[in-house]
Amino acid sequence: MKVRILGCSGGIGGPHLRTTAMLVDHDLLVDAGTGVADLSRDELAGIDHVFLTHSHLDHIASLPLLIDSVSDLREQALTVHATAATLEIIRKHIFNWAIWPDFTLIPSREKPLMQYRPITLGQSVCLGQRMITALPAEHTVPAVGYQLDSGAASLVFTGDTTVNDAFWPVVNRIGNLRYLLIETAFANREQRLAEISKHLCPSMLASELRKLAIDAEIYISHLKPGQAELTMAEIQQSAGDLAPKMLQNNQVFEF
Repeated sequence: MKVRILGCSGGIGGPHLRTTAMLVDHDLLVDAGTGVADLSRDELAGIDHVFLTHSHLDHIASLPLLIDSVSDLREQALTVHATAATLEIIRKHIFNWAIWPDFTLIPSREKPLMQYRPITLGQSVCLGQRMITALPAEHTVPAVGYQLDSGAASLVFTGDTTVNDAFWPVVNRIGNLRYLLIETAFANREQRLAEISKHLCPSMLASELRKLAIDAEIYISHLKPGQAELTMAEIQQSAGDLAPKMLQNNQVFEF
């Protein structure tokens, strides 16, 4: 598996800040934030599957435009995988004809440009030799994380989440875990906001990482623009022994 980080920021503002999206090999996206817009049209046309962690705009912003931009280059439907609750939210609030056309009906119900595939917590989807499994997440809307398993190794992405005791026992059973990508959206001075919005701050992150019982390389995503350096300094202060690193746009993981 080859995972390219198209976006990992908690916001926008300049050429290096793109919101959450990961390109897996050439044909699969995990989330579809603003980073997807940097792909060429041919690259966009090669995407057959999108796995959404949740419905917030920074994780789905490019999905409507992606489908529209390559409709004449594709012969099969783009499959959007997410929980039933997330699919219902984007069906009702995005692909509703008022905000964007319903591409599950275009050009026809029998041959649409997009199709939904519900996924349940703990369910695995096999695509060739790749296995994608939905993991527990705790956020303000229905949400999941994902395990990407090549067979040789796994990468786990928490998605947007806060303190989540259900997550760690599942992760600790992944025998081939190599990479853990975990969010930290706010600096410690905004811990109350992190709690209300169900994100993490460095002190909360440190407590969560103590629940990790196996070795993995740890990378931090979803840092807010203007707070990344402060937040990473606080992470190093509270969890530096675990060596968390800042996730970078265009970073590539091969496993």
